[in-house]
Amino acid sequence: MPCDVELLAGINFFELLDDDERAALAAVLDQVTVEDGQALYRQGEPGDDLYVVRSGAIELSVKDITGQKIVLHVARDGELFGALALVEGEPRPATATALEATSLLLLDRGDLLLLFRQHPEAALAMFAALGSMTRKAGHLLQTRVSRNVNDAVEEQQRLSPLVRFADFLAWFSGSMPFLLLHTLWFATWISLNTIFLPKNADGTRGFDPFPFGLLTMIVSLEAIFLSCFVLISANRQAEKDKVRADIEYEVNIKAELEVAHLHEKTDMIYETMLERFARLERLSPPAAEKV
Repeated sequence: MPCDVELLAGINFFELLDDDERAALAAVLDQVTVEDGQALYRQGEPGDDLYVVRSGAIELSVKDITGQKIVLHVARDGELFGALALVEGEPRPATATALEATSLLLLDRGDLLLLFRQHPEAALAMFAALGSMTRKAGHLLQTRVSRNVNDAVEEQQRLSPLVRFADFLAWFSGSMPFLLLHTLWFATWISLNTIFLPKNADGTRGFDPFPFGLLTMIVSLEAIFLSCFVLISANRQAEKDKVRADIEYEVNIKAELEVAHLHEKTDMIYETMLERFARLERLSPPAAEKV
C-alpha cells in the first residue's frame, strides 16, 4: 500500500527531495512490514525492487558450499538493500531476514527511475550503498578462516555456572589430587572409627562403626551426583566434538578447493609454457639450415 509522506522524513536517500517531490514519490511507494524471523526474500529469487529500512533490522546472508550461513550485512534505519539485483536484472544474491519487526519502503524500477530523473545525485547514494556492501564482502572473504572449536562452542551456548562447575568437577574427578584426597579421607575415617576413637556402650567404636554405614551412604550420594556432573560435561564434550567434526569438514573442503585451484594454475602454466616453446621453435631456424 502507498506510504505516508512523513515516513520519508529523516531518510538520507530522500534528503534531496523537496516537500512536493516527497509527496509525489510517497504516492507511488509501497510500505512493507515483516515480522521477527520472517524472510523477506531468499537467495536465487528474482529481484525487481529495492528496500529502504524505515525501522528495524534486516540481516543479509548467504550460505557457503558447506551450508554454513555467512552474514554479509545487517541493514538498519535509513539503509537501503536489494539494489544489486534490481540494477543487474539478476536473481537475488543473498537472503534477507528480519531480525525484529521491521518497517520497509519498497521502490520498484519505475520509482527508482522517477527519483533519478528528478535528482540524479540520488544515484550516488545507491552506488555508495552498493560499494559499502562490496567492501564488507571483500573484507569478509579476506578474514574468513577456519573457526576455533572452543570459540564456536561458546557462540552456540552460553555456559551457565552449573555447566562450568560440571566441567571443573569432571576434570578434577579424573586427576591425581582427587584420588589422593579420597584415599586420605577413607583412611582417616576408617582409622578414627576402628582405632583412635573410644568405644561406645554397645562395644562399637567411634561415630560410624564397622561396616561404616554412614561412610557408605555419603560415598553413594557422592557417586550419584558425580556421575550426573560427569555426564553433563560428557554431553557438552560430544557437542564440541560435533562442532570439531564440522570444522574439520570445512577445512577439508577448503583444502580440496585450494588443491583444485593449484591444479588449475599448474595447467595454465603448462599451457603457457607450451605456447612459448612453440613460438620459440617457429622463430628459431632449423638445425639443418644453420649447417
